[in-house]
Amino acid sequence: MLIDILTIFPEVFIPLEVSIIKRAKEKGLVKINIYNLRDFTRDKHKQVDDFAYGGGKGMVMKPEPIFEGIEYLKVKSDKSSKIILLSPQGTLLTQKMAQGLSREKHLILICGHYEGVDERVRTVVNREISIGDYVLTGGELPAMVLVDSICRLIPGVLPKKAVEEDSFSTGVFDWPHYTRPPVYRGLKVPEVLLSGNHREIANWRQKQAEERTRALRPDLIK
Repeated sequence: MLIDILTIFPEVFIPLEVSIIKRAKEKGLVKINIYNLRDFTRDKHKQVDDFAYGGGKGMVMKPEPIFEGIEYLKVKSDKSSKIILLSPQGTLLTQKMAQGLSREKHLILICGHYEGVDERVRTVVNREISIGDYVLTGGELPAMVLVDSICRLIPGVLPKKAVEEDSFSTGVFDWPHYTRPPVYRGLKVPEVLLSGNHREIANWRQKQAEERTRALRPDLIK
């Protein structure tokens, strides 16, 4: 998979250089490029924003650098491209959505800023995605969240069973996990997990997952 990110703050994407995503890149399972939108401007000041027509507070991201950045990346890539705008107005990111996007060949992510992007940008966007019903200072953090949620689902990045048993992948949250020591400060690991009876362990885990989901997110229980 190829992921290209258009942003005015490329220096903030350090989290994509560590841990699981770093290993996925080293294995050649995903390639992530960060592009500075200012490189697609044509004025000497490399201006990416301007005042809004009709007045109002705040600045609006200009269409020219975004259009030209998208066109450059589509020409540069030999793959079909899906263009995504990170925006508070977008569809809420879900595990199912991440699963679908993990099967794409080329994603172009646009990190919005200020009061948003010029409305004409939406004519070339395939999808708008939000990571929650709140507003951030820019689209960089949502872009990293989206990339992380997608990359871990690419075959070969994580063991298949680990991904299949994720919260939301099965319709419920993950079950409680324990490790050594079996007793810590008087708190004991449930006996069933020490029993070696795999059927009983599987039943316990399923019951715990359902109970946790019902308690924390009853809207997920069908």
